[in-house]
Amino acid sequence: MASPEEEEEEQQEEEEESLDQLPGTVVATIISQLDVASICSVASTCKTFNACTSHILTFIPSFHLLDIAPSIDLLKPLMPPNPYLKSLKLDCARLDDSAINVFVRDSLHELYLHNCANFSGKLLSEIGGNCADLRYLYLGSVAEKRGRIHISDLEELLRGCTQLEELILMFDVPLFLRHKFAQVWALASEKLTSLEIGRVSSVMVTELLSPSLGHHRSPNHVRPPILPGIQKLCLSVDYITDPMVSTISNVLMSLTHLDLRDAPLIEPTNAYDLTNSGLQQINQHGKLKHLSLVRSQEFLITYFRRVNDLGMLLMADKCANMESICLGGFCQVTDTGFKTILHSCSSLFKLRVSYGTHLTDLVFHDISATSLSLTHVSLRWCNLLTNHAIKNLVSNTRLKILDLRDCKHLGDGALRSISTLLELKTLLLDGSDISDFGLSYLRGVINSLVSLSVRGCRRLTDKCISALFEGSSKLELQQLDLSNLPNLSDNGVLTLAKCRVPISELRMRQCPLIGDASVMALASMQVDEDRWHGCRLRLLDLYNCGGITQLSFWWLKKPYFPRLRWLGVTGSVSRDTVDALARNRPFLHVAWHAEELGSNQWDNSHGLYMHDYDEVDELEQLLEEGEYIDEEMMDVDNDAELL
Repeated sequence: MASPEEEEEEQQEEEEESLDQLPGTVVATIISQLDVASICSVASTCKTFNACTSHILTFIPSFHLLDIAPSIDLLKPLMPPNPYLKSLKLDCARLDDSAINVFVRDSLHELYLHNCANFSGKLLSEIGGNCADLRYLYLGSVAEKRGRIHISDLEELLRGCTQLEELILMFDVPLFLRHKFAQVWALASEKLTSLEIGRVSSVMVTELLSPSLGHHRSPNHVRPPILPGIQKLCLSVDYITDPMVSTISNVLMSLTHLDLRDAPLIEPTNAYDLTNSGLQQINQHGKLKHLSLVRSQEFLITYFRRVNDLGMLLMADKCANMESICLGGFCQVTDTGFKTILHSCSSLFKLRVSYGTHLTDLVFHDISATSLSLTHVSLRWCNLLTNHAIKNLVSNTRLKILDLRDCKHLGDGALRSISTLLELKTLLLDGSDISDFGLSYLRGVINSLVSLSVRGCRRLTDKCISALFEGSSKLELQQLDLSNLPNLSDNGVLTLAKCRVPISELRMRQCPLIGDASVMALASMQVDEDRWHGCRLRLLDLYNCGGITQLSFWWLKKPYFPRLRWLGVTGSVSRDTVDALARNRPFLHVAWHAEELGSNQWDNSHGLYMHDYDEVDELEQLLEEGEYIDEEMMDVDNDAELL
């Protein structure tokens, strides 16, 4: 009689023989439809798929690997020569200039490179020299840690990428490229319709777009318009000013999307600020559909103090066709100004107002009498709003996103009104005055919610978990924020685990009663669905939770939390403990300095393929164990300690 080991080996051989009978083209066609992580997972299942995957990577059109940050040694065997590669997305946190030749390909149409802090300006020039057919380019954090960017690098990029349609440069432009910045953009592709710059001065923007006289030209020669085809412009500047807004509005005649954000270091003077006159210049050509004007308080508590209701009235006259409006920091605008916007823009579906210090319930008093059909509403830091405003607002029954963070006077009455929004996907209630009983009103919408935040709602206790989830089925919730709840304890987390809520991101920062028992409960949580088995958490934030000890770190090692990619831990944990966890899980991002976790806003659109893993993430396992389709991978060094 054969032993169990022999029977299992014989069964595996039979399965492989049956797979061998499938035509190779059929297998390759099926596997090639998966994303990179899934292809690597398939490669680990059997020898047949392993061999097939080696061939697939030579012709797949898309290579997206944002879930982990590979080193150059891990990336090389995953990216063999592939003349058919059109789209490449990478997290470059562990790469530098030496990796440029590995991923820069002349066949690329789309290139997304996140966390490029270790690269120099050479990255820009090499892309320009090798990617002539590029249509979309995103570069994040270039040269933040080493090297620098020269104006010649940007020149090579713009000269070489003649087909570029969308360009996103998410780094500090004035730090490197102030000299001749305006002149270089004359080389930009005529097909460029979308431009986003992460940090640039308002003076540089005005100089770039101003139809000034050309350099060393006769007085009668006017410089041809720069960026004539731009339809979408997103800029983060030092100051939003009247001259800059006026120049943008007059020069860019095809503009449909304008997003301006500033973060002043000092209080703006009249010459370096936005006034009613500047607002009057917006949408000169009548094509604008989306407008965002936000003053951030990142460095200084400051507002648009020179804009009032008159400015909103002047702007509204030209914004009747607006579909999306975002206004942040307009502290002098009252209900009259905001109502003017709502009643003038009949096509509006997205409204965002932050730091509306004079915004009250009266803005929404007669909103049901308008033809508006809002689907996205954000009213953050609008402290004068009460439950009555929400009662009127929900007449827009198709609301999908509702952000009411830091509206401190909202309570259970607001939740009663929100319970009628059956299409609601995202609900953010940070800092509101809601109770455990009030959350029970959400039972009617909890099955549709994808994201819920009750951070800082200090009246909530363990009972809020049962009020939300007990008795519910087919939950879609993926993101849950329970941070800064002083009365939330391990018992609440145990209830959460028993309810098998299929969350992938759980934040419980600053919860003094959360301890080791919560970590053990989450590690053992089983979520049985058609596509998932076991704990599916990808992000877990436990920063400054009072009861976390060394025991929790044992449970945070493998094979527990197989999909975990982001972890926040208390600042009191020793660095040796954190380093030990990092060695055990080299692809886990561990934060212990109070930083907020998660991908930035430009990564949210990149969905994660849903795998059905047993105990460990096969992609991570493959990269660590070196068990991959290429012999070159066998030479990769890895210090991970597998349990």
